[in-house]
Parts: sequence; C-alpha cells; structure tokens
Amino acid sequence: MSGPPRIGLTGGIASGKSTVANLFAELGATIIDTDVIAREIVEPGQPALQDIAAAFGEEVLQPDGRLDRSALRSRVFANAGDLQRLEAITHPRIRAETLRQADAAGGLYQLIVVPLLVQSPLRESVDRILVVDCPEETQIERLMARDAESEAQARRILAAQASRSERLAIADDVVSNDGSLENTRRQVAALHEIYRSLA
Repeated sequence: MSGPPRIGLTGGIASGKSTVANLFAELGATIIDTDVIAREIVEPGQPALQDIAAAFGEEVLQPDGRLDRSALRSRVFANAGDLQRLEAITHPRIRAETLRQADAAGGLYQLIVVPLLVQSPLRESVDRILVVDCPEETQIERLMARDAESEAQARRILAAQASRSERLAIADDVVSNDGSLENTRRQVAALHEIYRSLA
C-alpha cells in the first residue's frame, strides 16, 4: 500500500477510543475519525439524511429537520433488521469519505478510528489494527454515565457490536484502557514509536 501506514483504531463503545486518539494526536499522528464523518454525512441537506427519513419516517427527525439520534438509536438497537437498513445507507458513504480524507491527509502514519472495524469493509484498507480494550462492565458504567443510557439499553448497544473477544482476535496491538490516564499515555507513546518506524 502506498502512502503512510494506516492503523485502524477500534474498540467497543465507551472503551476510550477518543481518549486514545487524542493522545496519538498530541504526538503528531494524523487522525481520521469515522464517527465525525458519520455525523457529517447526516447533516441537513445530505443525501444520507434524506434516505434515512425515507426508510424510517419523519419520527427520526427533530422539528428543525436534523437527525434525532436518540430516536434512531432506540429503534435500530431494538431491531436487527432496522440496524442493517441504516448501515446499508451510511456505511458505503462513510467508507468512501474516510478513504478520500486518508488519501488527502498524508502524515507519517494515519490513525483511522473505526468503532465497528470487526464488521467493516474498512478492515481491508488498513495495515494494522489497534484495539482499545477494557472490561465490558466498565463500558456499561461509562455509557450510563456519559449518555444517560439505562443499563438495559447499554447492554443492548453492547450486544449489537462485535464482542470483546472478536475485537481482540483481529488486534495487532492492544491499549488497555481500564487504568489511569498516565498508564494509557505510556502505552500510546510506545506504540507511537512502533508506528513511526513503519513509515
């Protein structure tokens, strides 16, 4: 693959992917975050938002025409068929925009943040996979605190994602993010040196 090495950064929801990506950014890594891209492609006026409204109805839109994430999330995590319909609308667009940004960005190496990398075709576009890992109970506690989710909804969200063991099975590298920030920072610094040496 030509260009800078591409590291796919993944992990379950509320595992600390953003924290780890920010630590890499502080060290000068080029970060491309598919969560940011996923939000951009459903802004008002974007074709993906029109397709989502057509597929799920006006009840997934706020009065101002923006996507009602909470309403959509409640729906798709309660129904696997709805989740697949949503992914069919969003995933190809997210992948195309991610690769466009990666091609344009350059850098010594690139960290491409993909929460659902286990199931994603973007797996084929990265050179290495870095998994941010923590116990599932920690994820549930963080999710309930961060997004004010009920425990039942938090568990449904986790159940809809790849399991911890599935993520670890595809990992070339792992950052354990269940200790102190300093501990995480040390792990990131060590990996930064490895990734620089790949360039």
